[in-house]
Amino acid sequence: MFWVYTAIVVSIAAFGIAAYLYRWVKNQPKGSETAEEIAMLIRRGANTFLSREYRILAVFASIIAVIIFIFLPELVWKSSNVLLNLRMAFAFLFGAFLSALAGKIGIDIATIANVKSAVAAKKSIVPSFAIAFKGGAVMGMAVVGASLFGAGILYITTRDPNTVLSFSFGASTLALFAKAGGGIYTKTADISADLVGKVELGIPEDDPRNPAVIADNVGDNVGDVAGMGADLFDSNIASIAAAMVIGLVIGEQNLVFSYATLGLLASILGVLFISLGKHKNPGKALNTGTYITTGIFAVLTAVASIIFNYSFRIWGATMVGLVVGVIIGITSDYFTADNKKPVAEVARASHTGPAFTIISGLCYGLLSCFPALLGIGVSALTAYKLCEPLGDGYAMFGISMAAIGMLSVVGMIISNDAFGPIVDNARGLVEMAGMGDDALTVTDELDAAGNTAKAITKGFAIGAAGLTVIALLGAYQEIVREATDMVIGFDIMNPLVFFGIMVGLAVPAVFAAMLMMGVDRNAQRMVEEIHRQFESIPGLKEGRPGARPEYEKCIDIATVGALKELIPAGLMAILVTLAVGFIGGIHAVGGFLAGNIMSGLFLALFMANAGGLWDNSKKYIESGAYGGKGSDAHKAAVIGDTVGDPCKDTAGPSLNTQITVVSLICSLAAVLFINYSLF
Repeated sequence: MFWVYTAIVVSIAAFGIAAYLYRWVKNQPKGSETAEEIAMLIRRGANTFLSREYRILAVFASIIAVIIFIFLPELVWKSSNVLLNLRMAFAFLFGAFLSALAGKIGIDIATIANVKSAVAAKKSIVPSFAIAFKGGAVMGMAVVGASLFGAGILYITTRDPNTVLSFSFGASTLALFAKAGGGIYTKTADISADLVGKVELGIPEDDPRNPAVIADNVGDNVGDVAGMGADLFDSNIASIAAAMVIGLVIGEQNLVFSYATLGLLASILGVLFISLGKHKNPGKALNTGTYITTGIFAVLTAVASIIFNYSFRIWGATMVGLVVGVIIGITSDYFTADNKKPVAEVARASHTGPAFTIISGLCYGLLSCFPALLGIGVSALTAYKLCEPLGDGYAMFGISMAAIGMLSVVGMIISNDAFGPIVDNARGLVEMAGMGDDALTVTDELDAAGNTAKAITKGFAIGAAGLTVIALLGAYQEIVREATDMVIGFDIMNPLVFFGIMVGLAVPAVFAAMLMMGVDRNAQRMVEEIHRQFESIPGLKEGRPGARPEYEKCIDIATVGALKELIPAGLMAILVTLAVGFIGGIHAVGGFLAGNIMSGLFLALFMANAGGLWDNSKKYIESGAYGGKGSDAHKAAVIGDTVGDPCKDTAGPSLNTQITVVSLICSLAAVLFINYSLF
């Protein structure tokens, strides 16, 4: 239990670092009255949405907790120990609470750091970068610290990996709906602002005349900060829970906590030492921080393996996951960065019209899936074969440790990811508050680095979810084996398995479609509102003094629409999973998981990379290529970006959470499927 207690201590240290960085950012100089007023609108809008979303999710989570109490781990009226059912329900609520808390902390610091970073940009890029990164690091430390702390506390008090699975299910369920709601909100505002502002009127991205511009900045926070934080919180704890369940038989839980703890320690060290350096290149600084953290983790785990006599085969499996995570990030960077060939080619295609923008973006998006999926497959195979000679149970444990390896530096990854929306907001504040061209140049450079960082972290998050759900598939097999003393396979010629595969393949597509239709419906309502304001408010279109948009109405449309649309898609995925289990039993569920994982990973990678590609192609043209802003090529690229927005920021990132949620449901409800299925 040494490493479990150490995990709690290191988690508390991470909270201390987060508190220090929070105070440091908060104490940076304030901006002008105009900048602070705009920042307050963004902060108020983000907190209003989050509080209304969490009220809805609190009710929903409470209902699920009651259902868990009644049915898990066995029917409460048949249970010999009702406290077990109560413990599972409490662990679920605890996971949901910590995931929500991580999102709230992220929103609070991001909406402070954005204006501080904007103000610092008037001096130089160095303080502006430092504020934005340290703001993001607050969330990185809080998210990973909370997930490890929660898992450690529950394991110390219960010694039951299934309770940690329920904790993970709570975090994943909250993340699923938070990511969906935040994604719908942010893309409603972004699409509406772009279509009316850039395409119709030819005004700048963050022009204060645009009624949707504040809602757009709010969306960056509720989607990219709170949503992504909850997403990676869920992936991190799910990988730990899966490894604990698989490792129960072979007695390796201490090793799981050892590597997870050292990963957080490596992230703490990496965050503390990151800086722009003499070249003052923000993109290079973020990547260097990731590489340094990766190296520290590799060294720490190797030393721990020697001291505590862990098998170096398990260390090798962990390193495979770590290296593949970096490779997936580099692949995402190649297909989405504005200094690489794919983005330049899509920008060139935009010169001949929006149809070619869409076609070329689709092609590169599809191509981008192969290396990432190959990497996930190779890492799983390599980890399996590395650990197979250690004995029964070790092969699947190797895959689960590869997932932990990929997520070992997640504290640094979240810090990089949260940096993106902070500098995006900072750029908007500079333009809206009229802070000058020098500050705009600085924030443009930071924003470009932030966009690339977000694209890399999306690819990383999806890849990590891929390995995690393969480990969860192993956990499902282990739970079924314990309950039935039978090792189940997934023979595609078995009609129950085939039935499950077909349904599993379809669910991610339906889930993605429901989210994107939610964005479509909500954005149409907001476009109508923007048109109404430009037509009815005298002098708004011309930018006359005193002509102020009604920002609050656009914020309200985005909020109400997102809250209305956030439940149905996630509920559909959960209900279909349960239906497959109670109809087809454990074999159908195995096929369902396999189909859901394959389809979900492919669609998530395609949507994230294609969307990032279209976004940066637009920015490539805005930098002056093919006529620059306002040209026909620019308008075509904006249309491509508009298509890509709900792909990369709504459906794509939500899909990796969806496959984690259904995998956890299958593991938790496996005994029910064994006893109560139709076939």
